[in-house]
Amino acid sequence: MERVALITAAGSGLGAACARELANAGFRVAVSSSSGKGEQLGRELGGLGLTGSNTSIDDVARIVKQTCEAYGRIDVVVNSCGAVPKGDLLAISDQDWHSALDMILLSVIRIARAVTPVFEKIGGGTIINVSTYSTFEPDLAFPVSSSLRAALGSFAKLYSDRYADKNIRMNNVLSGYVPTRWPEQEEIKQRIPMRRYGTAKEFAKTVAFLASDGAGYITGQNIRVDGGLTRSF
Repeated sequence: MERVALITAAGSGLGAACARELANAGFRVAVSSSSGKGEQLGRELGGLGLTGSNTSIDDVARIVKQTCEAYGRIDVVVNSCGAVPKGDLLAISDQDWHSALDMILLSVIRIARAVTPVFEKIGGGTIINVSTYSTFEPDLAFPVSSSLRAALGSFAKLYSDRYADKNIRMNNVLSGYVPTRWPEQEEIKQRIPMRRYGTAKEFAKTVAFLASDGAGYITGQNIRVDGGLTRSF
């Protein structure tokens, strides 16, 4: 039986790397993005390419429906998101905070609502959220991301508790510095114990593991892929 992975906001960056890695691992993939790049990547990987935004309730419902119509099931969802507003802490506008809330937290809640009944029908599934190292060690360079991804950490734990007995899992993967997100700088490398940026492929391989049967007993966790950057337990 072929397993199916839906990867959202995955036209480029870490989302696209996850789509490629899951396809390499034998998943049938459905790749969505608001830019249209997801359509191209999905076809390139021999799967389904979809255009839609994870900030739209209607688009999310349609993407889940189209994936189920094409493949009959969804086993894995990987949630990525676009660029998050940055700026000085109190200079960030309400509009930017609200748009980031939509992208980071509500997008995950929307797709969880849409896909959980699919998981229940087939006897299980897993949701993996692309997150960041500053979830539990907030960084003033990323105030919006730090704040709202801490909320995502709480939601993932609540969701995983609620659905664990149905064999439905949710985990977050916390990225450190990777070139697809941040230009390489020597001063940043010196903050990282491994003295280098990570790669999108390293991140994607962790996501692929969490999507595998080998991670079947892992849920409600925040897995750090940061080269040792963060220090909290």
